[in-house]
Amino acid sequence: MFQPSWVVPKAPLFPKPTVLSPAPTSSSEVPEPMQIGLIRSPLTAEERLRRRRMNLCLYCGGSGHLLRTCPIRPARKRSVPILLSAESVEGLSLMSIDAVLQWSRRTLQIPALIDSGACGCFIDRDFAQRYDIPLRLRSCPMAVKLADGSDISSGPVLFETIPLLIKIQQHYESLSFDVVSSPLYPLILGFPWLKAHNPLIHWDSNQISFLSDSCFHHTSPPGTLQLLTSDPHLKLIPEPYHEFLDVFDEKGADDLPPHRIYDCPIDLLSGATIPFGRIYPLSEPELAVLKDYIEENLSKGFIRPSTSPAGAGIFFVEKKDHSLRPCIDYRDLNKITVKNRYPLPLIPELFQRLRSARVFTKLDLRGAYNLVRIRQGDEWKTAFRTRYGHFEYLVMPFGLCNAPATFQHFVNDIFRDFLDHFVIVYLDDILIFSSSLEKHRVHVKKVFSRLRTHKLFAKLEKCEFEKSSIEFLGLVISPEGMSMDSRKVSAVLDWPTPNDRKAVQRFVGFANFYRKFIRDFSRVIAPITSLTSLNKKFHWSPEAQQAFIDLKKRFTTAPILRHPDPTRPFILEVDASEYAIGAVLSQRTDSNNQLHPVAFFSRKLSQSEQNYDVGDRELLAIKSAFQKWRHLLEGANHPILVFSDHKNLEYLRSAKRLRPRQARWALFFSRFNFHVTFRPGSKNGKADALSQMFPAPEGSSASGTILKTSNFLLLQADLLEKIHDASRVISKGPEGSIFQNDYFLTDGKIFVPEGLRLEVLKFIHDHPVSGHLGIHKSQELAKRHFFWPGITRDCFKYVMSCQTCARFKDPRSRPMGLLQPLPVPEKPWERISMDFIVVLPESAGYNTIFVVVDGFTKMAHFIPMVGLPSAATTAEVFIREIFRLHGLPKQIVSDRGSQFTSRFWKSLCQGLRIQLALSTAFHPQTNGQTERTNQTLEQYIRCFSSFSQEDWVALLPLAEFSYNNAVHSTSKQSPFFSNYGFHLTVLPGLSEVSVPAAQDRLSFLNNNFKVLQQTIKEAQEAYKRHADKRRRKSPEFKVGDLVWLSTRNLKLSCPSKKLGQRFLGPFPIIKQINSVAYKLKLPVNLQVHPVFHVSLLKNSFENPFPGRTEPPPEPVLVQGSEEFEVQTILDSRFLRGNLQYLVQWKGFPPEENSWESLTNIHAPRLIRAFHKKFPGKPTSVHVQRPRLGGGQCRVPAAVRSRPRGSSVATPGSTGAHSARLR
Repeated sequence: MFQPSWVVPKAPLFPKPTVLSPAPTSSSEVPEPMQIGLIRSPLTAEERLRRRRMNLCLYCGGSGHLLRTCPIRPARKRSVPILLSAESVEGLSLMSIDAVLQWSRRTLQIPALIDSGACGCFIDRDFAQRYDIPLRLRSCPMAVKLADGSDISSGPVLFETIPLLIKIQQHYESLSFDVVSSPLYPLILGFPWLKAHNPLIHWDSNQISFLSDSCFHHTSPPGTLQLLTSDPHLKLIPEPYHEFLDVFDEKGADDLPPHRIYDCPIDLLSGATIPFGRIYPLSEPELAVLKDYIEENLSKGFIRPSTSPAGAGIFFVEKKDHSLRPCIDYRDLNKITVKNRYPLPLIPELFQRLRSARVFTKLDLRGAYNLVRIRQGDEWKTAFRTRYGHFEYLVMPFGLCNAPATFQHFVNDIFRDFLDHFVIVYLDDILIFSSSLEKHRVHVKKVFSRLRTHKLFAKLEKCEFEKSSIEFLGLVISPEGMSMDSRKVSAVLDWPTPNDRKAVQRFVGFANFYRKFIRDFSRVIAPITSLTSLNKKFHWSPEAQQAFIDLKKRFTTAPILRHPDPTRPFILEVDASEYAIGAVLSQRTDSNNQLHPVAFFSRKLSQSEQNYDVGDRELLAIKSAFQKWRHLLEGANHPILVFSDHKNLEYLRSAKRLRPRQARWALFFSRFNFHVTFRPGSKNGKADALSQMFPAPEGSSASGTILKTSNFLLLQADLLEKIHDASRVISKGPEGSIFQNDYFLTDGKIFVPEGLRLEVLKFIHDHPVSGHLGIHKSQELAKRHFFWPGITRDCFKYVMSCQTCARFKDPRSRPMGLLQPLPVPEKPWERISMDFIVVLPESAGYNTIFVVVDGFTKMAHFIPMVGLPSAATTAEVFIREIFRLHGLPKQIVSDRGSQFTSRFWKSLCQGLRIQLALSTAFHPQTNGQTERTNQTLEQYIRCFSSFSQEDWVALLPLAEFSYNNAVHSTSKQSPFFSNYGFHLTVLPGLSEVSVPAAQDRLSFLNNNFKVLQQTIKEAQEAYKRHADKRRRKSPEFKVGDLVWLSTRNLKLSCPSKKLGQRFLGPFPIIKQINSVAYKLKLPVNLQVHPVFHVSLLKNSFENPFPGRTEPPPEPVLVQGSEEFEVQTILDSRFLRGNLQYLVQWKGFPPEENSWESLTNIHAPRLIRAFHKKFPGKPTSVHVQRPRLGGGQCRVPAAVRSRPRGSSVATPGSTGAHSARLR
């Protein structure tokens, strides 16, 4: 009876295989000829000749019949051709090669059949039994077909070999073979193997050559003498365990596991609402990984499409190698799941079994949680949502609250008879221990056999074999006993030697926490504490160094450092500084309830982690500590108490909205039962000392907040003190108020005397904690705490007149200025508009189009040009292309291009008595007719130009005809008809039947012009009604009014326009052009046309609060030179080799900021402060000290004579920082 070389489990996954008998040998029992080598041996030439001479059957050798009528020859289906006919058998020559097969310590040289008709690689059942080749159950039975399509008589294939090493010439690889009956050849290499390697077959010599890239890259190099060394895995696995190479198969864990009694259940609390989470936004790299993850797990069968009402979000966590790992946010599901209380092993009890152990092996299971199925019917509860679809798990994913307990139950039952005898199992970590090497190898093989039976696989890169000392669950185990893992105390042992008084104070503060456990602590630490005195010069003596080493050793040994006890609660203390994080894990003892450390941890922060805000750094400290001591804290019997000096983390577990980084960490935290408690930094000294022991990196600058809390409290207290003092002076408060706690209170709000109301308004609106809020929010904030008559009105006026708000806030209302259509001309070509379409690809030497449109008939001409022409060239083209056809217009409308603003063009138009109408600055809507025509022309060219876009010039004549021949939306006529009075012929044979008389045509044209005028007016009125719905009526500005100018079209000197000023000014109006255009008086440095459309302007409200802003300081005469005080330095640059700084002048608005040469600026402290804040900005090697006290400098006479309000204005005082204005 056929038996594999290992014992089949009592409850096999598949039925016990049918007993396979040896191959028949009598003439009445013949093997079935089949595709994979199960055929009769070929007859010799002498035997064939003998049977033919004696008229015997070539199949069975009997008489009275021939081969085709042989009664014992198996019947074949007529639809399938017979592969092995009598004729083919006679001349049959099979292709076989020599192969070397190796497993464990055995090596066999055997023939292997090359069979392109075989559907796989096979090994003979009897051969495998004879040589005791290790077998295993297939994941599912496989049916093998004969050449005629019928099934093989021995039934489906149930067994396969473990991966065996096979050598063919100099080719090496590892293969698993399916077990069948093949009496002719013990080994068959079928079509899949031939397809994978695509060898070159030498038919004449029965040799093959492996030439494919796959063979070159993925098999062992030729010339290897020892087959064992050809597989890199064999170098890591001791030779006695080579027969179990399949246990380390990297692909084995990719198969969908079967349902077992250990399937993970997800029972929900009664009445719970099904959770349905949001889809997290993902980056492009994350989406690519997500797509691959879904496709890979769908192919494995680990997930499937879902129609579940549940749905969790998915996000990504970066691994140590910077790859991305997907995580499902099951927090909401875990909250409503009935918890599985299956216990995790107690680590101290586990280690009590190791007292006589001398040899250790550690295994780590591959796939871990994915080796367990979700209980049938519960898969829908694991559903997760992505942009690529809705899916649910069939295997147990990470993140479920019952996953650790379920997996521990699973592995405990598998190794139940081994536990405590020679095996310890903690989740996916397995420790095998023995008293001798001989016993150990027997034990390890038993474990491997059990893993093979249950189709579990080990992760070779994390396994260690036959060690006398091994690290397991944070402890180092050896025959001498257990010791603390050095990595757990490295945070203390690697503490750098203090090099200044502050570093000594940090170490002493840490040491004081454990002084009660160290005998003669004061004597031991005395050489170090003496260095904290301010009266002595700091000197690190040999005595201090010895005390430092001695204390670090005592901190990391008993009685201070204790082994963890899972029966007691863990206490985790964490802290984060700007450059490092630290943590201490502690427990209380039985005897005196004292808190003893279990382990220490600290590390420096990476460059990116240093950019985290304080909350995320504290959260990172907790996460890193949980990662470090996961084996102790995951599944802990008691909630873990976490102490942090960041109060907001107390609400971590209940937060409804998390930032992306916190959301990525939330899934990891869901594996632990903990709560965070706030503890001030002064009481969190142990972790604080560990996080502070790393010095700040060189070149780093201390960060600070805009306004510290203490400053805010002082400011608030100072304001209240002033109100308090003023309230005691006034005789009585407003009607209905009461005097309480030295304040007049009205409905519980503090009454503010008149002299302090401006200061209160400054606080509730201008202060950084108030944030320059709008009218309603400022009013609410003021009325929340204060009261005085007219407080609502005063808040309104204060906010409306705030220059900072006016300067930096965008208007939220519709743009000002109703539509103002141009007057309708009286006849064709009386008013024309012009524009250029530029930056086109070169075509026939041209790259610009000159567009001219008539304002009456809407007729247009499109003229190609070379580049943007000068005024003279524009005039020449105008005479040649427009004047010769239509004469002189009365008015030309254009933008403010250099061609139309030049003196030549203005002089030409003035001489021809043509009125110029230029658009206002940054308001192209003035020339809207031509802008719209440009869009139509560009659309035409896009539709008809070639891919290279080099033929657009040839399209212009047709484009012009097409435009002029089409009905215009304004006139309801085609431009041709409006201009000529008739439609141009397009199709031959459809011309006018008769030609009207000249007088009739003239009468028609005059009537048509009147109709056309009325039609254009009606169209303009309709356009105006539609446009005015999106606009608002502009205020009636007058000459002398101050207005703010939008910076939408202006170039600002700030680095980012997004964060820059929205308006400049305010500037006075010096002329009203029309109802929607005004001319402003601008500073000299604003090189723009001063006429602007009203949509770019904003009211400037008069300041009704005297004393709200200080007047600008006057220049000060120093040795006959005028000086202005510098408030701050904003930027620096090199201009033609000269270093310049952008200066903000004290008391002047930002429009007056100017670039000044270094030689004109006498503010060395401000310059040094600027470069300290922006070290990458251009600078000189040395900034000289001011040559005069205060640093004043001479101001040129041109600046002194400049009128106030232009670039520099009014009064001042002698300041410490000043500059000479250019």
